[in-house]
Amino acid sequence: MDQQKLTLVKCPQCGVPVVWSDISPFRPFCNKRCQLIDLGEWEKGEKSISNVLDISDD
Repeated sequence: MDQQKLTLVKCPQCGVPVVWSDISPFRPFCNKRCQLIDLGEWEKGEKSISNVLDISDD
């Protein structure tokens, strides 16, 4: 019987390992709380994308 390897990622908020599959509905977060904390940080401007990429064909 084939066993698939589980892909684990760390929750970006608290660092808890999270299985990357349908069994983890909040992935990459471990739970709704960590997801909402992260969303709040983006909304407050505490997180942002630092650089704008130039994707022109020059």
